[in-house]
Amino acid sequence: MLLLEIQNTPFNYAPVAIQLILAIGFVGIMMAATHFLGPKRKTSDKLENFECGIEQEGNARQPLAVKYFLVAILFVLFDVEVIFFYPYAINFRELGWNGFIAVAMFVGFFIVGFTYIIKKGALQWED
Repeated sequence: MLLLEIQNTPFNYAPVAIQLILAIGFVGIMMAATHFLGPKRKTSDKLENFECGIEQEGNARQPLAVKYFLVAILFVLFDVEVIFFYPYAINFRELGWNGFIAVAMFVGFFIVGFTYIIKKGALQWED
């Protein structure tokens, strides 16, 4: 049986380097081409801020209630936690009772965290 030893030399990375150089060059050339060949009509309508076709009203820096952000962050947090149930659902037979106990502990922590959020009033909209 003949064993070939593969030597790791810089030449082995040449295709990757060539592809990287070509990709960066292509992006640079395309950006330059659109800059030099594209139209340059700077009218007052084009320089005006555009927000989904709706006319601007008021100041964009007005204070916004933190409740919106808090609910969004809590949604993402609990949504990501629920994703961890998927591997258990796929492998619950192989995991056996040890896996069941681990998932039960996870659900327990999940319920404790949710109870804490409810007790703190994080989901109450009235001030």
